[in-house]
Amino acid sequence: MHADEPISKPAKGHQRQVTFASHGHVLTNVNVWSPDGRWMVYDVRPDAAGGVFEGERIELVNVQSGELRVLYECQHGARCGVATFSPAAMKVAFIHGPEHPSADWSYSACHRQGMIVDLARPDAALNLDARNIIAPYTPGALRGGTHVHVFSSDGQWVSFTYDDHVLTSLDAQGTARSESEADINQRNVGVSAPLASVKVPTRHPRNHDGSHFSVLVTRTHNSPRPGSDEIRRAFEEAWVGSDGYLRSDGTRQRRALAFQGEVIAADGRAMSEVFIVDVPDDITQAGDEPLEGSETRRPAPPRGAVQRRLTFTADRRFPGIQGPRHWLRSSPDGERIAFLMKDDAGVVQLWTVSPRGGAMIQVTRGPWDVASAFTWSPDGKRIACVMDHSVFVIDMATGEGVRLTQRDASESGPRPEACVFSPDGERIAIVRQVRIADSLFNQIFVVEETG
Repeated sequence: MHADEPISKPAKGHQRQVTFASHGHVLTNVNVWSPDGRWMVYDVRPDAAGGVFEGERIELVNVQSGELRVLYECQHGARCGVATFSPAAMKVAFIHGPEHPSADWSYSACHRQGMIVDLARPDAALNLDARNIIAPYTPGALRGGTHVHVFSSDGQWVSFTYDDHVLTSLDAQGTARSESEADINQRNVGVSAPLASVKVPTRHPRNHDGSHFSVLVTRTHNSPRPGSDEIRRAFEEAWVGSDGYLRSDGTRQRRALAFQGEVIAADGRAMSEVFIVDVPDDITQAGDEPLEGSETRRPAPPRGAVQRRLTFTADRRFPGIQGPRHWLRSSPDGERIAFLMKDDAGVVQLWTVSPRGGAMIQVTRGPWDVASAFTWSPDGKRIACVMDHSVFVIDMATGEGVRLTQRDASESGPRPEACVFSPDGERIAIVRQVRIADSLFNQIFVVEETG
């Protein structure tokens, strides 16, 4: 999209509402479609942005017939949300909060876990990540909470962000700690792999087994050195490519995650940059520290995990990743990692960088901010996002955009949390608020690329 060519073409996309119930419908920012494109998965959190974690069910809607199914319903006071489909199987992963919540163990960033439900066996939900919060800890198990569980393209591995209960408990004591004394809780990125189920001791009522072997793959620092590549948080990750990416030497890295890493610039400013971590095929082998962590150290990445910084924006007029909350997204061929950043005029634009590093490429150059999370089309040629209160599709070769929906700046305009291409690349899932009686409720819409 070129600044001298504002997009004033008539909207060509047809919008079709697919949910109608008078409760919330919240889409995750990626992988909301079933592999065959027939179903969409969502949760029922009441807050429009999903910020209030009070959903009690994971539901499915058939996008053609409108049939509704309850896939999972919480029990014993638990809550659930942020559901994603496997791209390769009829399975869904989501966040599950604690059952029988108590004053010392209520829902929080470090008191949640991943669950997996197979649509063929919806009554047999599995704990994804094991938890052991009492030393000695268990390799393959975590000690805290996981969030936004996203399957790899082959449906085998799952990525997540993580917060540590053990270190949060130390933080609550209010003791200042240096890097040499003990770690503080900082968000990190991890993976769960279906290598073997993980069994943990029952020494604590909040311990539980898991179906997958889980580790952290990023490394953070209590106090990153200003101007260095050290980070104090890792978050908003994405699998790189449907089959990884090609390294500079021509060999293939099969699994990698791009993520936002929070660095400290030389002048002391905190900002987020694009990072990547190459994930080894064998995540069961410890590196220089234990996979499971210790009472004063966070879980450590496995041997062979290599973390690199890809963008360096401190000298720009508007440094760092900018714009609405969004997750990095990789092209299917693994050649381009997309993110949002302001141009020199202060407009949030779409940019890409190679997983091998090098120069950033500005894709859009329009007058409007990119105002939502975004996804790539399956053919890697387009990105769907919200701009100027409309759904747009961006041609990634030219940067030109096409407005698919009429501009709607009202309370019913497209929301920023999700703009998700279907597996066939012909439809886009969005959320809009619809008034029912005196209340507004999130409803799911499907936008067709041709109208």
